[in-house]
This record gives sequence, C-alpha cells and structure tokens, in this order.
Amino acid sequence: MSIGLTHFLVLSAVLFCIGFYGALSRRNAIVILMCIEIMLNAVNISLVAFSRYVTPVAMTGQIFAIFVITVAAAEAALGLAIVISIYRSRDTIDVEKIDLMKW
Repeated sequence: MSIGLTHFLVLSAVLFCIGFYGALSRRNAIVILMCIEIMLNAVNISLVAFSRYVTPVAMTGQIFAIFVITVAAAEAALGLAIVISIYRSRDTIDVEKIDLMKW
C-alpha cells in the first residue's frame, strides 16, 4: 500500500483544524502563536503534496513552502517580540485581559 495524495491532504486538514481550534479556543498569546504555526505547517504539507502529485517535475510547491516558512519565521519573531512587550507593560499574556485601546 502506497501513500497517496489523499493521505497527505487528510493529514494537512487534520493539522489545520487542530491549529484553528487551538487559535480560537485558547487565551494564552504564545499558545495562539503556536497554533498559527501549526496551521502554516499544514498549508506547507498540502503545497508540497500537490506539487509532488500534480506536477512532479516543477518545484513550485516546494518554493512556495520555503516562502511560507520564511514568512512564518518572521511572524514568530515579531509575534514573540510583541508578546514580550505586552507582558512587560501589563504583566499578563492573557488575550482577554489585554486591551491596548484602553488606558
């Protein structure tokens, strides 16, 4: 039995749903950032799987995946910097207690 495109897409969908549920249900800002990273990795799996099974000669899926990884790294760095800044000023990273428009 070989692993086909369907298996990769199911894995990608499951990972995306786990990340989406975690991003919507958690209150900790760091956990929300980790769930967004899981969602981006699910997208990478589907990009590489489609590239491998639809156009195996072209490397477009892998190139897009590298671009998504680069954007995810920048997002993680900026997100953590913002979370650290908020923690220093508010002493919490609970997203329900952070309302920056209110002084």
